[in-house]
Amino acid sequence: MHSYDEPVYLISVVANMLDIHPQTLRQYEREGLVEPSRTQGRMRLYSQRDIDRMKLILRLTRQMGVNLAGVDIVLQLKEQIDQMQKEIDQLRDELSRANRNGSVHISKALVTKSAYDIIIFEE
Repeated sequence: MHSYDEPVYLISVVANMLDIHPQTLRQYEREGLVEPSRTQGRMRLYSQRDIDRMKLILRLTRQMGVNLAGVDIVLQLKEQIDQMQKEIDQLRDELSRANRNGSVHISKALVTKSAYDIIIFEE
């Protein structure tokens, strides 16, 4: 079993899996939408993460009619949201640790379960 990020799939296999032409995969690479790994012989190798990303690209272009420039923006925004969510999760953990240690009085801190809601009240 391969890890999610391990590049193991050749371009022909990925094209067959996704039912697209290999040239489409090359175009996605030229547009900077996906970056497959390369062997020493310069053959493209794709990971499962790359394949999932391309499935998202295909869904955006085929089902939603988004052009490749729009796809690039959507992917950038998705990455920013994912990064912000990680930061929020870290801040929630930090606040929980501080609350357990008694560093922050419970009346001054509120952590909600919905995404992006951290509110610190100060008197």
